[in-house]
Amino acid sequence: MSIFALQSPAGGFLDEDLKRFNKEFDDWCVQFDSFEDANIIAQSLDKKRTADVIEITPLSYPKYFFHTLKGIIHATRQIEDKIICIVEPHMGQNFRIAVCDLTTKNVRITNTSYKNVLSVEGAFAHFEI
Repeated sequence: MSIFALQSPAGGFLDEDLKRFNKEFDDWCVQFDSFEDANIIAQSLDKKRTADVIEITPLSYPKYFFHTLKGIIHATRQIEDKIICIVEPHMGQNFRIAVCDLTTKNVRITNTSYKNVLSVEGAFAHFEI
């Protein structure tokens, strides 16, 4: 399960109009089902809009695949058919762990909150479903 997008070497994803690069990858960004299709468009862009073809997966960009996942994602890993994420719901808030199900697309935020990075990283590394 992956899609392909065009990304500027400076960062940002090319929009559907092939004119601007958006900082966040969202529904307005051009996306492709195959690397070959994305590469054809990337090669056809003028010199001012060079773009690299990148693959976006649930591990690399979980917010695209799980629309109910909100906040800043700090780390992801996969356990069986689940994507586990360290989430900061809003800047400055306590960290949480989110469990995203690849099959059902459901997102569950654990009840435990973590005040610092060290405590959430320890819980994240040993998290079991």
